[in-house]
Amino acid sequence: MAGLVMRARTGRMIALAAWVLAARSPAAENAAPSPPPKSGAFLFAHMTKKDYGRLYYAVSTDGLRWRLLNGGRRIDEDYRGHADICRGHDGRYYLIGNYSKRPEITIWVSDGLVRWRRHGTFRPDIYKTPDFRPALRYHGAPKIHYDAPSRQYVITWHSTGTKPDPKRPEAFWAGMRTLYVTSRDLRNFSDPKRLFDFDLATIDVILRREGTRYYAFLKDERYPSFDWPTGKTIRIATAPSILGPYGKPSRPVTPNFREAPTVIPRPDGRGWYLYYEQYPGVCYGLSTAPSLAGPWYAEYCMKYAVPTGARHGCMLPIPLARYEAILAAYGRAPAAEAR
Repeated sequence: MAGLVMRARTGRMIALAAWVLAARSPAAENAAPSPPPKSGAFLFAHMTKKDYGRLYYAVSTDGLRWRLLNGGRRIDEDYRGHADICRGHDGRYYLIGNYSKRPEITIWVSDGLVRWRRHGTFRPDIYKTPDFRPALRYHGAPKIHYDAPSRQYVITWHSTGTKPDPKRPEAFWAGMRTLYVTSRDLRNFSDPKRLFDFDLATIDVILRREGTRYYAFLKDERYPSFDWPTGKTIRIATAPSILGPYGKPSRPVTPNFREAPTVIPRPDGRGWYLYYEQYPGVCYGLSTAPSLAGPWYAEYCMKYAVPTGARHGCMLPIPLARYEAILAAYGRAPAAEAR
């Protein structure tokens, strides 16, 4: 009887571990980890629960304990969107956003992340997207990535093929698909295309490269059920190039009801940190892996602290000089209490 109890407990432990750990991606196991930042720090550009769609800053030197800046006030009064930043071909930083009820996507530029100025806007014609019939003109949470090997920017967002219906609100989200455009100069843009060949509701997609492989961190946007247990989780698809083709997504790397993934290299050089937002309670979870291919482990035992009320945004490594300049410009609030 004791043996049966022990085996049952072991089975439950294995099941729990499978719930919080991601599957290894065999196609990417040989990818070399990216080097950690040297004598650098990290920036977290984000919105807040109370001030949705506006720009706030937090910084960290270890990728775990984040300090809210500017006394908890907005960094820029004009910005709107889900902040996403990349360093571009010219060494400058580009920030992307949008007004939810307007048809254009806005791009901002900064020399050192302290001050932003508008670079330009563009209106992707989603009605030209092959194999996709949009229900309305909608550009949800655009993200920007600069791919150095192909010397192009890739801008992604999600649009839906299902009209909003108050009686069936989840149908709107189940119709989401990830679209993209490319650009060499952020002045001229390609026509939109679908990023994934697989038919899956996806939002909040970010693209990262490690070694010779590319990784799309995506939110599986279908509502979870017995028939679809992966719903509302973060999953990962890999590809040999920035535009794919991406293979089928991995098993979930988070529990259900997680979104807005963001990834940074660990400063100790031992892999990566993956942050994701838990909602509707609004707090951040953290996982780590030796490479983007996984396996991903939830860091329940590691102390980390994200500013209270922080919501969607992006984290990125920055040089120490940039960190000091940002601190000089915006000061700091007390560090969030680690948990």
